[in-house]
Amino acid sequence: MIGLAGFAGLWALSRRIEDARAGQVSVLEGTARFAGDGAGLTCDEAGTLHVPGQPPMAATRRYLWRETGGGIAVLFADGRAFHRFDPAGGAPGDTHHCRPDTYVVTYDFTRWPRWRARWRVTGPGKDYVMVSCYAPFAGAETEKLGLEGKEWPIR
Repeated sequence: MIGLAGFAGLWALSRRIEDARAGQVSVLEGTARFAGDGAGLTCDEAGTLHVPGQPPMAATRRYLWRETGGGIAVLFADGRAFHRFDPAGGAPGDTHHCRPDTYVVTYDFTRWPRWRARWRVTGPGKDYVMVSCYAPFAGAETEKLGLEGKEWPIR
């Protein structure tokens, strides 16, 4: 069973964002570092985002991961609740409402320690699917994380 401690460490991160509204695909390559912070883990993502027609840009984000009785709670960096999931659940995922937008996440741990998070985001100004694939960093730089393959379909 995967618990919070199983995520600790450095992960290679590959992210693909299919934006239906803009009609384009953006890609991020980078890392996600999960480090103990006394209350759980802090997840710091850093990478280079490639958006069509724009120069590459640095991208970062931070989340707080906390163990709960029913799995893992993910919080924004300022401590506000984001979503929860149970890595041992049959279809781990959750929905986050940020009016007027809706964020639906599904996690896939079937190839652990490689895993992914798929977000479907909809709202008046948003319509995209974002898939983030994670792999233990050691050796990950020698192979793609499966974004192009059938193993990790976007839809």
